Amino acid sequence: MHHLKSLLCLCLLFAVTATAHADCQPNSALHNELKAAKADGWKLADDDKRQQLALSAADCLGVSNPELRDELAFDALSAWMRAEKLTVPTLTALRIRMLNAVQAPAAEETSFLRPFAILTLAELVRVDRRKPYLSAEERIDIVNAGSHYLTNLRDYRGFDEKEGWRHGIAHSADLMLQLAMNPAIEKPQHETMLAAITTQIAPSTHFYQYGEGVRLMTAVFFLAKTPSFGMRDWNMWFNKLMENSIQPGPYTMARLAQRHNVSAFLLPLYFSVRENTDPAMKENFLPALREALRKVN
Repeated sequence: MHHLKSLLCLCLLFAVTATAHADCQPNSALHNELKAAKADGWKLADDDKRQQLALSAADCLGVSNPELRDELAFDALSAWMRAEKLTVPTLTALRIRMLNAVQAPAAEETSFLRPFAILTLAELVRVDRRKPYLSAEERIDIVNAGSHYLTNLRDYRGFDEKEGWRHGIAHSADLMLQLAMNPAIEKPQHETMLAAITTQIAPSTHFYQYGEGVRLMTAVFFLAKTPSFGMRDWNMWFNKLMENSIQPGPYTMARLAQRHNVSAFLLPLYFSVRENTDPAMKENFLPALREALRKVN
């Protein structure tokens, strides 16, 4: 009976928001509701209203208006998830919709939806880390979808004064971070995640300038805190990373981009590991990390 009730609630939530996307316009009723909720510190006494508003906000994650998309829609979802104000049926509806968005063909790279769907998945995984509600299969689905998205992402745009943030690389790194911190994620998934992160540490077609290296580094740092990788694994990983990032020969823009990007990853990683108090992590990680830094200079 409880399962049936949850299913009925989930169907109702989908039905309630089926036409909400049309209201994702500046100065619309939804826009004004979200502004009022934010002005009140996202305190919304009516629980049913909050669930409905959260799913309506999710429809606005792909709009071009940066206030509505980022400062209202995403902020509402993040605030309510971090305050544990969304029910499991609402979280489930959000997860399904965000996964569908992330896995949709990337025919339109100008869209904001995919990078913000990835960031919303990071928040959904954070909820699960603190108060588990996902199944093992659902976690694996998120790992695979997020890793595939990150590996194949070629839109490196970060911030625009008129359009706001896209930041797909950093948002994907945030998802990898939350997954790395989740004790329910196991070694095969850690390996999938690390492989995906590695593909974007030092692209040759773009110079990172919006903190992407730090965000990618943080995800790797927390993967290094898991028991999934030892000293030998990290030695091999750093060697391969540097082979692919520091190419011999005359300088080209591609070589300079790779050198710049791998440096922006390695330097904060070195600082973070040095400041860390776990001796086992330093033993496994620091020798190979120091050698990698020598190859950059």
